[in-house]
Amino acid sequence: MIERDIDIGICRQCDLLGIHRSGLYYAPLPESEDNLKYMRLFDEQYLKTPFYGIRRMTRWLNKKGFKVNRKRIIRLMSKMGWQTLYRKPNTSWKNKENKIYPYLLKDLKIDHPNQVWGIDITYVPMRRGFMYLCAIIDLHTRYVVNWGISNSMTADWCCQLVEEAIEIHGKPEIINSDQGSQFTSMEYTEMLLSKGIKISMDGKGRAIDNIFIERLWKSVKYECIYLHALEDGVQLYEGLDNYFTFYNTERLHQSLDYETPESLYKKAA
Repeated sequence: MIERDIDIGICRQCDLLGIHRSGLYYAPLPESEDNLKYMRLFDEQYLKTPFYGIRRMTRWLNKKGFKVNRKRIIRLMSKMGWQTLYRKPNTSWKNKENKIYPYLLKDLKIDHPNQVWGIDITYVPMRRGFMYLCAIIDLHTRYVVNWGISNSMTADWCCQLVEEAIEIHGKPEIINSDQGSQFTSMEYTEMLLSKGIKISMDGKGRAIDNIFIERLWKSVKYECIYLHALEDGVQLYEGLDNYFTFYNTERLHQSLDYETPESLYKKAA
């Protein structure tokens, strides 16, 4: 529904359609039926055993009766952005020329909204392909301040999401991420520094550093993605839009003493 060659700008078209700019959906990335099946299995297993590396995943898949070689598994895991919570092997890609920032959250008391945001990207399986989902969560209240879908994991996409979140909710003191190439890129880090935001990055292979957003991915996938056979980007966008509204405004969180993220975020704001 978005048209680029007309007088109305893309931002205005998004406003009229009720979507955010970074939520523009694209055609899912195609893959063979077998590869999509393997990637879906990987994704479900990752939520149970994020410490599994290539060898364990290969053995696990072979024991299920699938004769898949190691090279194919490496390629698919890399496409999914798999980051094993384990020293080796690790198929997540980072640019060694980019600066890695220290982890700032150790022993930090997080006690108010917009103190720390966490950002991450995850693979989303679909019936005829897959896409990527990026979300930003306020760590104190678990409130999802912004999210978007794309068929490529670019630094520009991540920057758009952060800038939109800041326009709506104000800027955080710290943003925490993993060491992926999008988050270590100069485009992303310079954008944060120019706004006076401190940059924090997870230690390589440390599960506990990113635990809040890992819990968010588990909730999104088990309570939304895996329950529906999503056909295209439109269905994916609509399904996620409904889910994140539910997650923020209706879903009671045990860790929040059965409050909703929105109620805590707005109460303390």
